[in-house]
Amino acid sequence: MFNGAPTMPMDPKFSVTWHCSLETLGYNLSRLTTSTHQGTHIDAPRHFFNKGECVDEIALERCVVQAVKIDLTGKQPNEAIEPADMLPYSRFIEQGCSVLLHTGWDKHFPDQSFFSGFPFVSKSLANWFVEKKIGLVGMDMPTPNGDDWKYVHIKMLGAGILIVEGLTNMEQLPDNEVFTFYSLPLKLQGRDGSPVRAIAII
Repeated sequence: MFNGAPTMPMDPKFSVTWHCSLETLGYNLSRLTTSTHQGTHIDAPRHFFNKGECVDEIALERCVVQAVKIDLTGKQPNEAIEPADMLPYSRFIEQGCSVLLHTGWDKHFPDQSFFSGFPFVSKSLANWFVEKKIGLVGMDMPTPNGDDWKYVHIKMLGAGILIVEGLTNMEQLPDNEVFTFYSLPLKLQGRDGSPVRAIAII
């Protein structure tokens, strides 16, 4: 997150500027202007449901999960991610692991091309995540689906699946190995999402 960082087209523009300095008030202090969905962030159900669970109501235990990386780096731009892509990881998913979708799309950031043309979660995969009762789905894309965004968000968030978008550096995570994934939100009362500092403990 840096001053002038790109945003989704309709989102508030991000800025971080100096409010005061050692020379003016005797200390350095910065001012942030951001959306709740800037950079790496988590979607709470309130994002699509007026009476949905807010980000401050999410139990932190749900944000610290056992997860597995799904290698999707062979996916082409605009190619659907389908349930069949999850099959090589079925033994982890059956054990209750959350999933992190690694397409490599994060390498497009901060170019504006990051926000379009990415591999996407299909409607059938969103349904599959619900059927499998996945607790959290993370991804290195800016959103699960650029066209059917409303269907996919409502299907997943409506089932209580937390969505973490804008992950980076997943090539550093091991293949076919479970790790602990942390995505702790700010405690923004009554709000729809929050930036997170996402880390994995291997």
